[in-house]
Amino acid sequence: MRFVEEIVVEEFLPTFRSMLAESLRERGLTQSEVAALLGISQSAVSKYVHGDVERNERLLDHRGMTELVERLAEGLADGEMSPVQALVEAEVFVRELEHGGLLAALHEEAVPELAEYGGEFAVHDPDSTLRAAERTLSSVRQGLRVLENTSGFATLIPAVGSNLVQALPDGTAIEDVAAVPGRLLDVKGRTTIPAEPEYGVSEHVAGVLLAARAAGSDALAALNVGYDPELVEALEAAGHTAVEFDAETDVEAAIDEALAGSPDADVIYQTGGVGVEPVIYLLGEDAVAVAERARDLL
Repeated sequence: MRFVEEIVVEEFLPTFRSMLAESLRERGLTQSEVAALLGISQSAVSKYVHGDVERNERLLDHRGMTELVERLAEGLADGEMSPVQALVEAEVFVRELEHGGLLAALHEEAVPELAEYGGEFAVHDPDSTLRAAERTLSSVRQGLRVLENTSGFATLIPAVGSNLVQALPDGTAIEDVAAVPGRLLDVKGRTTIPAEPEYGVSEHVAGVLLAARAAGSDALAALNVGYDPELVEALEAAGHTAVEFDAETDVEAAIDEALAGSPDADVIYQTGGVGVEPVIYLLGEDAVAVAERARDLL
């Protein structure tokens, strides 16, 4: 009796780690940096990089394996992917290979009796809530990088600050929305990001996004910028649909009413009120998309 996990440890893991270590080193990372990212020792990295481990040739030639390694190496090297997300992506790939893929074939070769069952031998369910959560955080990080590197974005930040938020695909509560703690601020003309994105740290912008989704919008992300009628005109000229809501009434009810006739609107705004600063909210499929739209306004 041989478990598929043994195939993973003996065949997949050495091949995967050596390929990833090589790819990271090719991107200029030191052995210590690679070791830290992979959670292994520098001596182990040295063995992987110098080919002192036995690798499975069929896995080495597997197109999906090569694409995964390149995607993870690129994300880890430029900081757009966390080690946790990389782990989740690798875990999901392993489950896919176990579900009728190459690992299932290797397992069947090691345990011929499995062939008697026919079809696909599914060992694990590849769906993962953690995977969605990490991908959402990664999207916000990438969007923040776009804003940070956009010259002049600070001029769009309202007095109350901006925030870039993205909800989980099935998110319905503030705890399901990733955002920046403390909001983005204009500090001497530069966009300042006070901390890494987290879940449940935005009430206002996240609340607007959730209200829009409850009203029928498909948007998963939002970014608020200072209101200017010329910005609204520019967005409409670029093909976006803008609707206005009343800032002095209940926000959820006001957004629901505003979107009633235009559920596909991807720009919602309010022109202010007593103690309320006028603001534009850009809605989109993900944080990167709305960040790039803000960049295009400049």
